[in-house]
Amino acid sequence: MRIISLFFRSVTKSLILISFLSLAAANSASAQDAAAGAAIFKQKCTACHGLEKAVVGPALKGIDTKYDEAFLLKWIKNAPAFIASGDALAVKASEYSPVMMSAFPELSDDDIKNIIAYVKVGDPKPAVDPNAAQAGAGGTATPDGVSNFMLFGLLAVIIIAFLVVLVLNKVIQTLERVMLQKNGIAIEEENNVDKDRFAGLKKLSKNKKFILFIVLLSVIFLGSAGWKGMWETGVHTGYQPVQPIKFSHQLHAGINKVDCQYCHSGAYSSKNASIPSLNVCMNCHNYVKASEKYDGKTSPEIMKIYSALDYNEDTQVYGTNTKPVEWIRIHNLPDLAYFNHSQHVSVAGIECQKCHGPIQTMEEVYQYSPLTMKWCINCHRETEVNHKDNPYYDKLIAAHDKLKKGEKVTAAVLGGLECAKCHY
Repeated sequence: MRIISLFFRSVTKSLILISFLSLAAANSASAQDAAAGAAIFKQKCTACHGLEKAVVGPALKGIDTKYDEAFLLKWIKNAPAFIASGDALAVKASEYSPVMMSAFPELSDDDIKNIIAYVKVGDPKPAVDPNAAQAGAGGTATPDGVSNFMLFGLLAVIIIAFLVVLVLNKVIQTLERVMLQKNGIAIEEENNVDKDRFAGLKKLSKNKKFILFIVLLSVIFLGSAGWKGMWETGVHTGYQPVQPIKFSHQLHAGINKVDCQYCHSGAYSSKNASIPSLNVCMNCHNYVKASEKYDGKTSPEIMKIYSALDYNEDTQVYGTNTKPVEWIRIHNLPDLAYFNHSQHVSVAGIECQKCHGPIQTMEEVYQYSPLTMKWCINCHRETEVNHKDNPYYDKLIAAHDKLKKGEKVTAAVLGGLECAKCHY
């Protein structure tokens, strides 16, 4: 009996170890985020590389099997310096393209690992389900398949462990009966008619080791699921709702080179970037109707603008039955966070793509950045302040000069009369 008990303990410990390893693997897998890597790849790499086809540089599909991770980290971060160091493999890699690989010192090791993870899996093949996109508004980011897989894998381990424990318990009972029979101890035969169907479960419920095992696995699973859920609360990276009008930023900002602030004029001078009024659209679509694509008829999407404005394209007269276009907001910060577009665009000179990603390549806009506090703080740590010939910082420098001279400096000198200091 002692041998059987020891065997049971060793199996239980092994199953607990497997559960911990599964949890660790889930956390490790989530560290390499292919979705984040895809966003970085599209922003920084698509000018020279494709996944399946060569552009300026070679196609990158399978690059992770050709070179190890340590090499790729050095190569992507600063290829010119890596080649200059005389590394034989780096020199050989430089021969694949006549153009020198650009350096990306701003990318962290995690960013590069995310890019490698994206290159491994490529772009998802299935089309986006509009209902799933709408569900994303509730706080679930769509690109988290790896984490979900590991979570369900952990659940499967728990179920298998439960079944193994049941089988082992039955084996132990059988061995006990055999040993008792060998020792000449009579065993009462159970009456099949009056047998309690739940006798086995009742017996298991009194087994302290089994109960401890189930409780431990439940804590591991629920803790992992809870941690994952809390970590993703309020993060909407990848959120891509279906808008009432299929406005293509790729066509307008990318192909036609329309400046972002032509439509979002508030970004330069106010807290909000603002949604452009349909009158801004009509500056062009009074004449541009894309009729060549629809057998001489006006594009259905442009007709939605006319309908909202109650505009008759034949008489070019506006009616009185106007109605707003109900755009679905994508980027939405919590009320506790104050963000001013003009401070970033006008003062800091930050490009729209820094936060919104490669907007000029998006057929349908999605949330590119996580917009979490950690993400904003890291940006503030890394972004260098360019104060040269900047009127905003000129005022601060002038105020500091006054302080050095012992002159009086009021709150007004430091911008205390600006409306947004109080009214935001």
